[in-house]
Amino acid sequence: MDDQYILVIDQSTSGTKALIVDQQGNVVAKKTGSHKQIYPQSGWVEHDPIEIYECVKDAINAIAQSNQTIIEKLKALTITNQRETVIVWDKQTGEPVYNAIVWQCRRTTSMCTFLKQEGYEEKVHLKTGLTIDPYFSATKVKWILDNITGARERAENGDLLLGTIDSWLLWKLTNGSVHATDVTNASRTLLFNINSLNWDDELLDIFTIPRSMLPEVRFSDEVYGFIEDRELFIPKIPVSGIIGDSQAALFAQRCFHKGMAKATFGTGTSVMVFTEEHVDAKDGLVTSIAWGLNGEVTYALEGIIHTTGDILKWMKDDLTLFEDFSEAETLAAMLKDNGGVYLVPAFVGLGAPYWSPNTRAGITGMSRNTNKSHIIRAGLESIVYQVKDVIQLIYKDTNVAVKELKVDGGATTNAFLMQFLSDVLGIKVIVSNVSELSALGSAYLGGLGIRLWDSIEVIDQLRNEQHIFEPKMSPTKREKFYSEWKKAIHALLT
Repeated sequence: MDDQYILVIDQSTSGTKALIVDQQGNVVAKKTGSHKQIYPQSGWVEHDPIEIYECVKDAINAIAQSNQTIIEKLKALTITNQRETVIVWDKQTGEPVYNAIVWQCRRTTSMCTFLKQEGYEEKVHLKTGLTIDPYFSATKVKWILDNITGARERAENGDLLLGTIDSWLLWKLTNGSVHATDVTNASRTLLFNINSLNWDDELLDIFTIPRSMLPEVRFSDEVYGFIEDRELFIPKIPVSGIIGDSQAALFAQRCFHKGMAKATFGTGTSVMVFTEEHVDAKDGLVTSIAWGLNGEVTYALEGIIHTTGDILKWMKDDLTLFEDFSEAETLAAMLKDNGGVYLVPAFVGLGAPYWSPNTRAGITGMSRNTNKSHIIRAGLESIVYQVKDVIQLIYKDTNVAVKELKVDGGATTNAFLMQFLSDVLGIKVIVSNVSELSALGSAYLGGLGIRLWDSIEVIDQLRNEQHIFEPKMSPTKREKFYSEWKKAIHALLT
């Protein structure tokens, strides 16, 4: 059999990667690029959609030029993406009417509060599995329509389209011939009914969004269309496979059985457990579609942590506490403990289980003996405590004990962090030796769509190298650290 390859676009909060994956599930080539983070005012986060697509094109063309013998063997392009970030654009000109509003953005906090006060929370939750929160897409779209001159009129006239990043990239890659999304991305918008698997008219009315703006919803493993952008140095291959990045990582981690869980460490962290059936989320968890495969959907419960990897970036770039991330690990490991210092990284509010969008970050427990190593360690530890919050919530809601946690993302290279995670959770932490798991999950789904692989059983047999951390901390010490974390949280809750 001739070698065959998948080209993956992994469009994340901080940048874009183009990767080539072979039939054995190996990443054989990668190109990366970054885009600007735009902060118009406190709590607001935006991206330039045109810049993002240019980054995608640059990454595709760079990987094509340096892998010319492989490019002719590409069988499909797949997309995995930052999820709730949303764009509104003119369907004739392709021009965005405003910047992309990023999942981290909190500008619609008061809007969400008003909708809750109007009594919509339970209805929205029953239909979507989500909570009314600025994190999700619907209120971001409503804000654009309500605040950008002429946008609502143009939308009601059928002139504007909306979409999460996957829809935008698909529309651009196909020269505007395909306006679609997959079930995982749709399930993060607050507009999609995860029971009936349709855009919901009642939800559209609540958020005052015209149906004509919406993309078609398809399964994650479908063939969506073909590459039409002539500025790309690749063949006219199909776009097969689209999935939100966190669900893509769940798939790549081979969490195919009920109760299997993973955590993806990026700017924020998604802790997700595969439930197979729809389980009603409570107490700050959300229910999402895990993926759509072979014409059927399966479900997952998720706890969303707004700020994890961004803590490290903040300590490095803004506080200049260290010059590279390996230095942070060294400085934290030199201390015998955190010295009573706790950092609560509520830079954009707190996610599960608190869902407190107005809470802001703070550091507690400092003394005159506190130095930068204590702050660094407190930042790293805060990532772990937030994960424990979510793991405990999953058990409370499902009675399913997570016996091991599969992890991926940039922060997993920090051995101190991974060992502390295992210690505080009291379970095995399994680190994949493949760092690009969201891309790999997308490649698997796209490959299933074009029959590059015949089934998930075939994918489950592919090589899967891992490194395992096991708990070493005593239960007494574990509980002491965690109870002090809870005190720090409650001191800041507003």
